[in-house]
Amino acid sequence: MRKIVSYSLISADGVVDDPPVFVHDFDEVMREHLGTVIGTQDTVLLGRRGYDDWASHWPTAGEEPFASFINGVRKVVVTSKPLGTPWAGAEVLAGDPRASLAERLAPIRNASGGDIGVHGSVTLAQSLLAEGLVDELRLVMTPYLAGGGRRLFDGAPAGALELVGSRNTPTGTVLLHYRIRRRP
Repeated sequence: MRKIVSYSLISADGVVDDPPVFVHDFDEVMREHLGTVIGTQDTVLLGRRGYDDWASHWPTAGEEPFASFINGVRKVVVTSKPLGTPWAGAEVLAGDPRASLAERLAPIRNASGGDIGVHGSVTLAQSLLAEGLVDELRLVMTPYLAGGGRRLFDGAPAGALELVGSRNTPTGTVLLHYRIRRRP
C-alpha cells in the first residue's frame, strides 16, 4: 500500500495557516529537503480551497523547483464539485462523496506508484489525520510563534510518533520526519 505523506510548513506553536507570515528564510537545506520529499511522490492530494488557490498560482510560477513538480504531478482533488480552474494533471477524487475518505482513497493507495503527498491543504490534512490515513509527517518547523491561526493537529487523535529523522537548518528551522505508529 502506498504511503500518504503530509508535508507542512509549521510555526513553532503549531500554526499552519499562512506560511508566508512565518517562513522568512527558505534556505538551501530546506530546498534540498523539499526535493527529497517530492522526489518520492507521484500523486498529490489537494483539498478544494488549496486547489483553487494553487491552480491560479503555480502554472505561471516559473522555474522554481516546486512549481515544476506540482505542475507535472498527478493532482487528486477531494471535492464534491467540478473543478473550475483547469490545471494539467488534476482530477476529482472518484467515488461516492458520502463514503469515507479511506474508501474513496483505497483505489489510489492500492495502486502501484510512489508516495502520495499532501501539500498546502490544511483541512484535508486534518481530515486525513482524524481518519488515521496519514502514514508520515514531514514538518518544516520555523523559529516563529504565530500566536494564532489554524493548528495542524487540532482534532487529530492521540497517538505515538516515531522519529525517522531531524535536521537543523542554518536559519533555525527544524526539519522533522515522523512515522505515525499504528495501534495493533
